[in-house]
Amino acid sequence: MTGLHGRTPVLAGINGPVLVDLDDTVIEVHGYAKQGSGYGYSGVRGLNALIATVTTEHAAPVILGQRLRKGACGSARGAARIVADTLATVRRLRSTETTQAVLLRADSAFYGHPSVAAAIRGGAQVSITVRLDSTVKTAIAAIGEQDWTPIEYTDAVYDETTRQWISRAEVAEIAFTAFSSRKATEQIPGRLVVRRIPDLNPSSNHGQGALFGTWRFHAFFTTSDLDTVSADKTHRGHAIIEQVHADLKDSALAHLPSGRFNANAAWLVAAVMAFNLTRAAATITGPALAKARTATIRATLITVPARIASSARRLTLHLPRNWPWESAWNTLFNNLSRHNTPILA
Repeated sequence: MTGLHGRTPVLAGINGPVLVDLDDTVIEVHGYAKQGSGYGYSGVRGLNALIATVTTEHAAPVILGQRLRKGACGSARGAARIVADTLATVRRLRSTETTQAVLLRADSAFYGHPSVAAAIRGGAQVSITVRLDSTVKTAIAAIGEQDWTPIEYTDAVYDETTRQWISRAEVAEIAFTAFSSRKATEQIPGRLVVRRIPDLNPSSNHGQGALFGTWRFHAFFTTSDLDTVSADKTHRGHAIIEQVHADLKDSALAHLPSGRFNANAAWLVAAVMAFNLTRAAATITGPALAKARTATIRATLITVPARIASSARRLTLHLPRNWPWESAWNTLFNNLSRHNTPILA
């Protein structure tokens, strides 16, 4: 990635605020001879791929770390190692003068001391969803009613249970120490940022307490210095890694071709390299495709509707008339081949 960053703007803005996202996905497999396959949290038989991406203010996500794991393994297995490796790569990519923070985002499956401590040691801040256990519920109950702030919730959420759209939400925060049951040197101080939305499917038993019956709560632990509203909005942006998973499964990870685990692990590495190279190629052409899906980039820049003709020992590439991506393709070709004149006829 260091070489790719030096030759293309694939990581433009890396010296500014950086977001590192961590998540895993299950790649469905078929056949009895797949080594390591199993039934994970998704309920399908497959292998588990752990992915770490980096995003900047000016660049779409690229992948800096990947691991292929057994299908039945827990999401957090090996997360501390990939967090440390990814942050080390980010440090190599950035200039030594930058003081902008790196923020690690993850869901509740990665809320554990090994992962969070690895991020802190790597010089990053964290924004990680927490489970609503008794400690978190006690902290939420301590938030005063006057502390809740309404937020702009433009992306409404469809509630499958009630088949209604939810678009109203409020946020609040409270000081929180993560892993308080561990020894003092392993406890991590920070904030608990909580978003609540109306529960449109209240329990029929109205005799229970109203705190967790009237509202639905989503809480995450953060060590960032963002204000409450900005911290919540930034944390919700973690969903961008799902697009990376979708792009991978729309291309090389549509299947894992081998029955051997190590061969499939190499296939994952090749898929990640292809993803990053495709993203880098798009950034060379300009802003129009810089943040497009990789399927769009392949359709416009790679799957070229052309034919090659040979005449007088010269090759001529013929493209359709009025092809809308001619200029972008020419820009990419000329930058990569260092030709100053286009070859399109």
